[in-house]
Amino acid sequence: MSECSCTSSQSPEFDATALEAILSSGSTVEGALVPILQASQDAYGYLPRPALEMIARSLRLPLAEVYGVATFYAQFHLEPRGKHIVRICHGTACHVRGATEITDVIVGELGVEVGSTSEDLSFTVESVACVGCCGLAPVVLIDGETHGGLSTQAARRIVSKLQREQTQ
Repeated sequence: MSECSCTSSQSPEFDATALEAILSSGSTVEGALVPILQASQDAYGYLPRPALEMIARSLRLPLAEVYGVATFYAQFHLEPRGKHIVRICHGTACHVRGATEITDVIVGELGVEVGSTSEDLSFTVESVACVGCCGLAPVVLIDGETHGGLSTQAARRIVSKLQREQTQ
């Protein structure tokens, strides 16, 4: 089995029960890797290294191949993600209409850099190329909900509301 750069420290208390159920459902046929990775990520919120190792063993694949697929597709994550996913659009329309300033506000208010997750796993902040809502620019997606036509003041209000809801 080849080594990959993901670390075991990401999931010190890995519970294999959910993954065992996924793997025992008969979905270990050829070509099942992506659906198994999807189901595993749904179960754990990300793909912990022990899950990747278990999947590789079950499918009789090198760990490097499983890791390669998991890192090829943007839908898969190898680190825990926040309860709330904040995606800031940086497409052309959003960029021209202030996405950089909106990003600065969100990063400043949440204390989470773009591409990172807060230590308490409350928030993950991501920059995306385009969300397809150019007429609403600048746009931020929070847990899949679109917030468009944002000013820095509106971004502060949205983040403040999200933080209040998180503490309740």
